[in-house]
Amino acid sequence: MKKAYIISTGTELLLGTTVDTNSMFLAQKLGELGLKVMGKSIVGDNRDTMTAAFKTGLDMADVVVASGGLGPTRDDLTKEVACELMGCELQLVEAELENIRSFFARRNRPMAESNRKQAMFPPQAIILKNRLGTAPGMYLAKNHKVVVLLPGPPGEMQDMYLHAVEPLLREDKRLTGPGSQTKIIRVLGPGESQIEDLLSGILDKGSDYGIALLAQDGEVLIKITADSGSNAASAGSRLEQLTHRIREALGLNIICEGDDTLAGVVANLLMRQGLTLAAAESCSGGLLSKMITDLPGSSQYFWGSVVSYSNEAKQVFLGVNPETLDKYGAVSEQTAAEMASGIRQHAGADIAVSITGIAGPEGGSQEKPVGLVYIGLAREDSLEVKEMRFVSDRNGIRTLAAKSALDLVRRRLLSGGAGK
Repeated sequence: MKKAYIISTGTELLLGTTVDTNSMFLAQKLGELGLKVMGKSIVGDNRDTMTAAFKTGLDMADVVVASGGLGPTRDDLTKEVACELMGCELQLVEAELENIRSFFARRNRPMAESNRKQAMFPPQAIILKNRLGTAPGMYLAKNHKVVVLLPGPPGEMQDMYLHAVEPLLREDKRLTGPGSQTKIIRVLGPGESQIEDLLSGILDKGSDYGIALLAQDGEVLIKITADSGSNAASAGSRLEQLTHRIREALGLNIICEGDDTLAGVVANLLMRQGLTLAAAESCSGGLLSKMITDLPGSSQYFWGSVVSYSNEAKQVFLGVNPETLDKYGAVSEQTAAEMASGIRQHAGADIAVSITGIAGPEGGSQEKPVGLVYIGLAREDSLEVKEMRFVSDRNGIRTLAAKSALDLVRRRLLSGGAGK
């Protein structure tokens, strides 16, 4: 198996003001290609530390992928350092300079002289087009090593990797052999330790596959890697066998596989069954609605939502009875039920989901601690409320609440209990 090393550059990453999401994305994608990630470095805009990181990467791996430091300023040093270590000379590429000039012209902005630096490349390199910004990337193969340079902004980096780098890596048979294949399975419900117990007969039992668990945003990702030398069919068959065993062990706790998302699964189920959904959110503050409306075309099945943060909003827009609020409180099974019924009646939707809870860090009590959440689900012929207790910070509780509400919708749609 070929090896990879990841470098994230930028002083802001060391100061803690910016989170390094680039290396997480790259590690997953490179692993899916069958490259074993040996390590990663986060370095500031400093020539010496950047040089040390590239030397480490080139010593340890066949492919070094770096993000950041491709801008026009003096502290953007990534390309200079990489080319120096690879023994390549930078030259001005007129076509790239014209592309950069055009980028600024389309925005009615003057191009600074320093931007010429972004059009400098060694003749051996493949220049990677940046569809979203000014900094082109670079794919340089030399002396049995590959160096890939990507822009730092996550949107630009991901777009360039998916549309330019990944196809190049797939084509280079020296890097990615056909014998290693991976799959991601997303799970919501049981935690990592529970999943380990449920998969005890599968984990660490084989020499020709590996299974890793990763907690991420309230979900647990199961990454399966099957390796059988040069036999792609054998690796694919092994991967499907393992996936089948995991499906049997985890059942409905599996949200989806591959690049799909929980919101995407719910959307597809709603469209296939010809149903519409409405939401009433309190502690989640509209997060569930954002997850759904992040998908294009969501107006086909999503009526919308009411973010009823105050008691007054719950009464005025959802029809929650003041006596319910007085007797049981805003965070209660009864209020969640009336919120779900109220929004369903108001929207005329087939299904309605509600969320009310205590996201913290203040506001909890012994009877109703921080992390207590009630999720209501209303249909034509039934009304149910699920009590959840989450342990996390404010953002974590809100995310878990929104995902758990969507997951309740998913489970009911799969069980055929959605009803019109």
